[in-house]
Amino acid sequence: MRAYDEQFRQLVSAGKDIESAYWELVIKDIQDACKLFEPIYDETDGGDGYVSVEFSPRLANDTQLELSKLLSAHRLLLPRSRSLANRLLATKQAKREGSMENDRKKRSKEVIRLERESVIPILKPKLIIKLAYLVEHGSDRAEFLKLCKRVEYTIRAWYLLEFEDLLQLYSLFDPVHGGRRLEQQDLSSDEIDILEQNFLTYFFKVMEQSNFKIVTDEEIDVAQSGQYLLNLPIKVDESKLDTKLLSNYFTEHPHDNLPKFKDKFIIFRRGIGLDQTTDYFVMEKLDMIISRLCAWLLKVSRLQKLFSREPKSTESKKDAKKSDELSADANEDLVVERIRIENMELSMRNLFGKITIQEPTFDRMIVVYRKASTKTKIERGICVKHFKNIPMADMELVLPEKKNPSLTPMDWVKFLVSVVIGLITLVGSLEMPKADIWVVMAILSGVIGYCAKIYFTFQQNMIMYQNLITQSMYDKQLDSGRGTLLHLCDDVIQQEVKEVIISYFILMEQGKATIDDLDHRCEDLIKEEFGEQCNFDVVDAVKKLEKLGIVVKDSIGRISCVPLRRANEIIGTTTEEMVLKARQAPTT
Repeated sequence: MRAYDEQFRQLVSAGKDIESAYWELVIKDIQDACKLFEPIYDETDGGDGYVSVEFSPRLANDTQLELSKLLSAHRLLLPRSRSLANRLLATKQAKREGSMENDRKKRSKEVIRLERESVIPILKPKLIIKLAYLVEHGSDRAEFLKLCKRVEYTIRAWYLLEFEDLLQLYSLFDPVHGGRRLEQQDLSSDEIDILEQNFLTYFFKVMEQSNFKIVTDEEIDVAQSGQYLLNLPIKVDESKLDTKLLSNYFTEHPHDNLPKFKDKFIIFRRGIGLDQTTDYFVMEKLDMIISRLCAWLLKVSRLQKLFSREPKSTESKKDAKKSDELSADANEDLVVERIRIENMELSMRNLFGKITIQEPTFDRMIVVYRKASTKTKIERGICVKHFKNIPMADMELVLPEKKNPSLTPMDWVKFLVSVVIGLITLVGSLEMPKADIWVVMAILSGVIGYCAKIYFTFQQNMIMYQNLITQSMYDKQLDSGRGTLLHLCDDVIQQEVKEVIISYFILMEQGKATIDDLDHRCEDLIKEEFGEQCNFDVVDAVKKLEKLGIVVKDSIGRISCVPLRRANEIIGTTTEEMVLKARQAPTT
C-alpha cells in the first residue's frame, strides 16, 4: 500500500491531476494483472485467469458518468486486449498444430501395452549390497546382512519338502526315463492318472509363485499381428499331441482366459524385453512395396471395401491392446514399441540402406505338453521346455510338434493369377495382326520373374526358418525337464527372499505403514535406487514377514517391524550357519 501511495504522490508532483493519476495507476494495475494471469488463461484455454475492473465509488449513483468512464477505460485497454487476443489465438493454433503432429507421430508408431509384472528384475546380491549400503550405522549394517542370510536360509527350508515332492513326481513322467520307473512301481492306470494330476497341481502352483502367466488368445493375436524374422506360417500337428492330460487338469482346476489350445499344450511367459536386428532386408522390402502397391490399386479400384468387411471385429480386439491412446487405468502398464518393415517410411535411405527393426520379446517362456500315444505305446511322459528371449511375432518357434512349412494359399493364388494373366495377355498379343516379339518377351519375362520371385522368397524364408529353429534349440532353449523345474524352484526362493528383504528394509527405514503405503514405498525404492519398475506383491511379502515373526500390526492395520537385533534373535541360528561354523572351526 505504501508503494501505491508513493507512486500516486510522484504522479501528482509531476503535474498530473488527481483523476489522471488515479486512472494511470488503475490501467497499470490492470495491465500487470493481465500479464500475471495470462499464463493461467492459456493453460485453462480461457476457463480461468480473468481480471475484474473496479471504478471509483463516487460513480455508484451516476450511471451516465460510469458508462463514460467504462468506455474511456475500454479505449485505453483496447490495444492491450487486441495484442493479448492475437497472442492467445496464435498460442491456440500452435497447440492445435502441435497436437496434430503428436497424433501423427503416435499413429506412425505401433506399441504394445502389457500389464506390469510382479517379478523383481534385480539380482539378489546386488539388491542386498545396495540396501546394506543405505543403512546408516555400521553395526546395523552387519545385523542387516545377517538378517538377509537368515531370511534366505529359512525360506529355502520352507520350500524344500514341497520341491522334493515336485521333483519326485516328475521323475515318473520324465520323457526319457519315466516310463521305466513307472514299470518298476507297478502302478495301475488310475493310480498313474492321480499321480500325474498331482504333479500338474504342484507344477502350476510353482509357476504362479514364480510369476509366470499363461499366454492368452488375445496376447497371441497381438503378438502374431506382425512379422519379425520368421515369415512363414507355422502350424502345429495336433494329431501328434495328447489331449487328455491337460483337459483333465483344467476340468478339476478351472482357470480364466485359457487359450483355445489348452487341451493340447500350455505356454507360460514372464518378463518383457526388446530385440533389435539391423540388415538390408531386400526381399522383405520388396514384399512391402508390392503389398503397398496392391493396397493402392485396391483403393483406387474401390475393391478395398469388398475385402475389408470381415476383419473389423478382429482389428478392434488388436487395437484394444496395441493402441497408444492409454487410458487413465492403464498408466501403470508396460508399453513397448514394435518397429516393422511394413510400417517403414518410404525413402531412398530406407530402401537402399540398412535399417533396424525392433520387436518386444518374452524374457522367459515355458511350454508344457504330452505327445500322443500310438497303437503300440501309451505315452506317459510330460514335456517341459524352457526358452529365453523369444520375439513376440516369432512365438511360433516354441510351439511343439511343428509341421514343415510350405507355400501359403495366398502364395499359390498369386502364383496362379500371375500365370493366368500372363497367358491371357500373351495370347492376346499373339492374335494381333502385327505381333511385336519384344512385347511378347516382356510379358513372358514379367510372368517368369514374378513366379521366380515367389519361389525364391519362399526358399529364403525356409532358410531363415531353419536357422531360427536351430538357434531356438541351441541359443534360446535354456533347459528342459528336471533342469527347468530346478530353475523354477530357485526362482521362487529368490523372488520370495527379495520381497521380504525390500519390505522389511522399508519398514525399518521409514517406520509404520499400511499395506497400500508399503506397496507404494517398495515400488518407489525399486524405481529410485535401481531404475526398475514392477508391480510389487506386497500382500505375499507381508505374509512371509508375519510367518517369520518379525513384523506386527497395530489396531488400525498399520505394519511395523521389530528391531534388527530382535529380528535375528526371533529367526534364530539356521542349520546353514551351524554347518558353516563347523567348517570354519579348526580341526584338532
